[in-house]
Amino acid sequence: MTAADGWLLVALVPLLALVPVLWWISRGAPGDRLIAQNLSSLLGGLALLPAAQGFGRPAYVDVALVLSVLGPTGTLIYARFLGVLPSSRLVRRTALLGVPAIVLPLCVATGPGRAMGKLLLIGALLIAGSVVTSAGGGRPGKGPANGGRTA
Repeated sequence: MTAADGWLLVALVPLLALVPVLWWISRGAPGDRLIAQNLSSLLGGLALLPAAQGFGRPAYVDVALVLSVLGPTGTLIYARFLGVLPSSRLVRRTALLGVPAIVLPLCVATGPGRAMGKLLLIGALLIAGSVVTSAGGGRPGKGPANGGRTA
């Protein structure tokens, strides 16, 4: 077993976790689907990082960077349409445990440099986006900042 095979096995874990999440997206209530969409973008980003190392394709890291920005943005946009941002401990825990478990070994494998900085940025974006979008918040636009008026 080569090192590349090991990275591909690591990439398989979030991909396998996507199977029940995709089922949840297709069968859940709208609020549950929003949580599942949030979790799927997190798991997709986590799968792309070790796949980039295993296949030797740095372009996959760029795709993970785009996903780490657009995934939480899409969640917030859909939350605005649904009128609720549901809270999810599952997404928060997955981000807080899964991201460091994958990003830190990748940083060790790549060594210091620009690639390591990009991995740390992606990890920080994945964690921050997941924590913000899974914190819950009731109804967007109905807070004290705008007097209860919708924007």
